Amino acid sequence: MNPTGDEHGLRLLHKMLRIRRFEEKCAELYSAGKIRGFLHLYIGEESVAVGAMQALTRDDAVMATYREHGHALARGIPMDRLMAEMYGKHEGCSHGRGGSMHVFDATARFYGGHAIVGGGLPLAVGLALADVMQHRPRVTACFFGDGAVAEGEFHESMNLAALWKLPVLFLCENNLYAMGTRLERAQSQIDLALKARSYQMPAEPVDGMDVIAVEAATKRVAEAVRRGEGPAFLELRTYRFRAHSMFDPELYRDKAEVELWKQRDPIMTFTARLEERGVTTPEMVAALDASVADEVERAVQFAEAGTWEPVEHLLRDVYTPAVPQPARVNGAA
Repeated sequence: MNPTGDEHGLRLLHKMLRIRRFEEKCAELYSAGKIRGFLHLYIGEESVAVGAMQALTRDDAVMATYREHGHALARGIPMDRLMAEMYGKHEGCSHGRGGSMHVFDATARFYGGHAIVGGGLPLAVGLALADVMQHRPRVTACFFGDGAVAEGEFHESMNLAALWKLPVLFLCENNLYAMGTRLERAQSQIDLALKARSYQMPAEPVDGMDVIAVEAATKRVAEAVRRGEGPAFLELRTYRFRAHSMFDPELYRDKAEVELWKQRDPIMTFTARLEERGVTTPEMVAALDASVADEVERAVQFAEAGTWEPVEHLLRDVYTPAVPQPARVNGAA
């Protein structure tokens, strides 16, 4: 199943379970009014973030979208700090200022959380350009949805990255819907990897519901990017099981379609593969799931016990007053 051993497979399962249970708890807390604002869940897409992160080092940078809780957990941001951020508490990884859509952690080199569709793409190009100029052998991984492919930033970023041979790994999470608009209703060319190849960079589709397929493809292309061969693009074909956001009445897609995709649940199918190989048993999986549930509850307790940012701190990092200039006499200082 994978060349790195059974323990690695169990680690991948554990990482996906952590994302799934965290997201389910967030939905519950949102309904209870504990989490405010917008909430976009990653349920169904866990294998993309978990698989892709296996190809990255701690020195690499990660750029994500507003559906980024899964990426943050897979990157290694502690669950308690992430939950505190969801609550808007000062102990959160962004000190409560980002909330669900703007998760940021410089120590993990995790640069958002971007609420604007496609907004992370030009920033990823800038990070990669800085690495090239300073001769750092890093990769910038940029996650974005299929809706971002329709934005001007996508084409500008792809063009510059290819033109300057920048070390950007473009990871398109194609879940078929840009909010409520199905891909073929917005794109005349729905082969997104083909679009990327038009910018003279390697590009290929990947089964985004298979964590092993995602890991293998991402490692292969990330190595080429790291060698200085220029940017690469993966179209990770996946599906979100929940609505676009907690506010979304989800009137634009058939329930039968959702149920059909749920049969390919990345956690369910990967668990079955592990059990078939004798790597795990239903009892082992239940125990693993219970340990994840305990971790989620501890994260909630941490967030509940957290503090609100003092009012006197609200202008920090927002506005810098002008530096007083020396008085001038007759036009001279």
